Amino acid sequence: MERTALDPARVKSLYDHKSKRYDAQHALVTLKTDDAGRSLVVEHGVRAGNRVLDAGGGTGSTAIRAAHKAGPTGHVVVLDLSRGMLDEAERKAKDAGAADRMEFVEGDMLALPFAAESFDAVLSTYSACPLYDPAAGVLELYRVLRRGGRLAVAHSVAPTNKLVRTLATAIESIVWRIPSLSMGCRPVVTLPALQQAGAELLVQKRFGVPLWPFVFYVVSKPT
Repeated sequence: MERTALDPARVKSLYDHKSKRYDAQHALVTLKTDDAGRSLVVEHGVRAGNRVLDAGGGTGSTAIRAAHKAGPTGHVVVLDLSRGMLDEAERKAKDAGAADRMEFVEGDMLALPFAAESFDAVLSTYSACPLYDPAAGVLELYRVLRRGGRLAVAHSVAPTNKLVRTLATAIESIVWRIPSLSMGCRPVVTLPALQQAGAELLVQKRFGVPLWPFVFYVVSKPT
């Protein structure tokens, strides 16, 4: 069953409140499989010298890796709806010695404050899941990607096994009533919208635990 997203103002408030505990909570509920998605999007999406956007970048866990991979000539913009999450990202970036190659922008993934084709690489790890229109969100990310660039995405997806999917839906129906636990996240579908827009699929795989799987994919914008 497709769940209606939480109101964006509620999502912002939740993530502001959770900012200092988000990393630990997300790792716990995903049995630390979330870290694999961050590694995948950076490994397959970022090249040395890239100008990178990490959209819905949260506490900066993906963006800091991207900054290290992009290197001294690269630059990473972290965009998030939550000021609290961005403050945590900036603190972590300073601790990691990467803040001089990064900037932190408060904004909405569905209305990015950037011109078309502004970035060599665009990343989204688990940030499409709370959006009220996930397909529109990834299309907005695609808009700011330059031709020849890469968009790398990881997000929650429904289990493929019918029995497991039924069990997951039953558990999620309970968790969904407690937004401080669900944080507005739910299984979503985004890749078909990008393919309809002309994106070329380069990589796709599933990972995570059976009840809470993720999908990872990389698309490029044709030249």
